[in-house]
Amino acid sequence: MHFPATTPQNSLIQANSDSEAVLAWLAEYAQRPATLRSYRKEAERFLLWLASRGQTLASIKRGDVHDYRRFLAQPHPAAQWIGPPLPRSHAQWRPFNGPLSEASIQHAFTILGGLYSYLNHAGHLAGNPFRLHKPPRERSQPALERFLERDAWAHVCDTLAQLPDDSARAIAQRERALWVFSLLYMSGARRSEASQAVMGDIFEKRGRWWWRVNGKTGVADIPVSDALLAALQRYRQHLGLPALPTPGETTPLIGKLAGSQAMQQGISDKALYLIVKEVMQRAAERAEEPLRSTLQQASTHWLRHTAASHQLDAGLSLLMVSQNLRHRSIQTTRRYLHSEDDARHDAMQLLELTPPGKA
Repeated sequence: MHFPATTPQNSLIQANSDSEAVLAWLAEYAQRPATLRSYRKEAERFLLWLASRGQTLASIKRGDVHDYRRFLAQPHPAAQWIGPPLPRSHAQWRPFNGPLSEASIQHAFTILGGLYSYLNHAGHLAGNPFRLHKPPRERSQPALERFLERDAWAHVCDTLAQLPDDSARAIAQRERALWVFSLLYMSGARRSEASQAVMGDIFEKRGRWWWRVNGKTGVADIPVSDALLAALQRYRQHLGLPALPTPGETTPLIGKLAGSQAMQQGISDKALYLIVKEVMQRAAERAEEPLRSTLQQASTHWLRHTAASHQLDAGLSLLMVSQNLRHRSIQTTRRYLHSEDDARHDAMQLLELTPPGKA
């Protein structure tokens, strides 16, 4: 779809339409695939909404921003905007799966504010209606502990060990699930990093194995422990591949179910999410409360948090774990150091403080 726009004389980008201007902005994120997908989705939704109103990026005023917020909270007419998750090329594809939560709306506004800032700095637009009002900062709340304790993780591992193996397809699903959980737990990788990776990203250097990840914070090497390497070898043996990957190998690190052609196709990060959710649901069905409720909520990102927590509990330093998870700040990693809270609580028990009313 083509969205006309007037390009100012002093613009630093070559764009003769809103679509071309947005593409120029998205090109800045070509090396960050997960960010690119998220930004492209929000920009496309916004452009489609503008087209439905006969507006352009330059014509938006603050009142239109309020209209868009209300629209995201309840896209209408629903038949035009809302549909089930489908490939973008499908005839029944729709921009939304349903109304957005307040957090998702705020995320969309942050992205669109960034788009307008970019086009302003490029001299393509003048003004940013998304940045005229900054919502009041909410008081910070204690972070939710979205990780699995040791007993919960052991229960998940037991569930994985008992996955069905009564058919070739069931075996293929079990082996892939075992590999997925091993990879995410022992590396702490994000699901987008795992779904995009190929076998050749795992390499040997000075007798040690590493996984080169191109993720949210750039390119980094994650240590591959002996246990993770053994899990990789098991998965590769299931696929009929040599035990160890070779330099430049393009076989997906997590592929579609085994088959002569399927194994050469990687899964999407959404498919990876669904694999983890299915196993967590199986584990929940075998558990009692409160573990059942915990497992019903658990997802791929919980495995990343679990990896951080268990690495710290095992005695790895904050710096090492921060490097493994590629956190920008070591304070982010500190959130998973639950032993600090425990030690602080235990220390309070040692104080000889006399409560009121006692001599």
